[in-house]
Amino acid sequence: MTVVERPPRTRELSAWTTRRWLRFGVTVAMSVLVLLGATGGWALARTATISDNLVDVKSPALTNSIRLESALLNQETGIRGYGLTGTADFLDPYREGLGQQKTYTKTLATLLRGNPARLRDLKDVEDRIETWQAQIARPVANSPAGKPSPLATDSATRGKSTFDAVRTAMATQQDRLRADRAAARADLIATMRLRNWIFIAIAAVIVALAVIVSEALRRGITGPLERIGADARTIADGDFGHPITPTGPADLRQLSGEIESMRRRLVRALDFSEEARQRLDEQSADLKRSNAELEQFAYVASHDLQEPLRKVSSFTQLLQRRYGGQLDERADQYIDFAVDGANRMQTLINDLLDFSRVGRVHNTHQSVDLNVVMKRTLTAISVSIEESGAVITRDELPTVIADSTQMGMLWQNLIGNAIKFRRPGETPAVHISAEQDGDHWRFAVTDNGIGIASEYAEKVFVIFQRLHTKDRYQGSGIGLAMCKKIVEFHGGTIAVDLTHTEGTRIVFTLASRPVEPGEQGDLVAAGRS
Repeated sequence: MTVVERPPRTRELSAWTTRRWLRFGVTVAMSVLVLLGATGGWALARTATISDNLVDVKSPALTNSIRLESALLNQETGIRGYGLTGTADFLDPYREGLGQQKTYTKTLATLLRGNPARLRDLKDVEDRIETWQAQIARPVANSPAGKPSPLATDSATRGKSTFDAVRTAMATQQDRLRADRAAARADLIATMRLRNWIFIAIAAVIVALAVIVSEALRRGITGPLERIGADARTIADGDFGHPITPTGPADLRQLSGEIESMRRRLVRALDFSEEARQRLDEQSADLKRSNAELEQFAYVASHDLQEPLRKVSSFTQLLQRRYGGQLDERADQYIDFAVDGANRMQTLINDLLDFSRVGRVHNTHQSVDLNVVMKRTLTAISVSIEESGAVITRDELPTVIADSTQMGMLWQNLIGNAIKFRRPGETPAVHISAEQDGDHWRFAVTDNGIGIASEYAEKVFVIFQRLHTKDRYQGSGIGLAMCKKIVEFHGGTIAVDLTHTEGTRIVFTLASRPVEPGEQGDLVAAGRS
């Protein structure tokens, strides 16, 4: 058998990894693109410079020169009319022309800064204007009004020749400014043509690079990856004896070897998988049994507490009614404390029962029109709304697949909190909005109340966490915790919108499709992302 050795250069290239090939390709492509970008940038900058010069200097300079000539004509007309008639009204265009002359000459001097030849033209024009004004205009303007000026008659010929000199200088200036503008326009057209060819060349080079990169990726990366993927799919379909064929750059060949090693380890691991699955099933059954026992314990404990608590509450209230006012003030205060504590304990147990029932007792997922649930909720808390004078507004709410009872508890807690935590002396205003966001509906309950500080945005959803004393605001600290449990049970998330500063805005989502018990955690994670 004849062994053909590859040349050293071929062996060296075959040892290149995908990263090395990519670095080489990116370096070459970036070098070409930087060069092309620099050339294109120069062409754009050159075009912009010429265009700006034409628009901001050349054209305005010619325009101001023409306006200056018009101002001088107004001066000449006014002086000639005043000199021949002595009427003072003829001096108005003269004086107006003087103001315009100052403005236009100053503007021209600014525009032509850096152009000595055009500044010399402007100086020549100013000199001739000064000669005409000194010899003709100012003497005539200073002569008494009411009769023709002898100066206008005596120096008519000299005035005409002097002003013709001004016109000649102006015409020379304007001809040169027109020539400069035409030259700039021609230069702009030539530069734009060059720019267009440069960008056509850039586009052609980019297309060529794209073709080369695409083909190189196909041959060096995607092709070998497809072959490795085909082998991996064959193994995944159950043919664990199918080998992985090394192919492509060095790192892809190494990847093939690692997949082959993984295949072998997978074959060995199959022997232990059935035993692991059985242990997992046993642990899952233990966990379900533990959860059921824990729920039953909470339910029974809460019910067992109700009877002695009702007895304590009844007898303390009876004691208060029968002996209230007959004992000293401290005894009445102690009785009040006992009655209040018993009532709050009973409320707390009832809230705990409601909290424990979420997802356990009320778990009937069906099509629920939230508009109907909202009307029912507003009726249930109508006393609070009337006493506070609250104004409740809402958008049209959707129909979702959920538990109707839990939806009522959710709305009642959120709207009740918005009314309860209102600003002193201000009428509560609550707005409920809804909008669809992919697979979820996003709801917001916005109020103008006292708000929630950012450091408590997470704490308010923890059970029994209160931000205010019971003397200021009644409650057990379970309401928002229950809302969180209901929302997450329905595959959504709930949070405080910290961007809303004029009160509180609670934002939550509900899945727009039925939620299976096993996928609640996945949907909650997706909603948070």
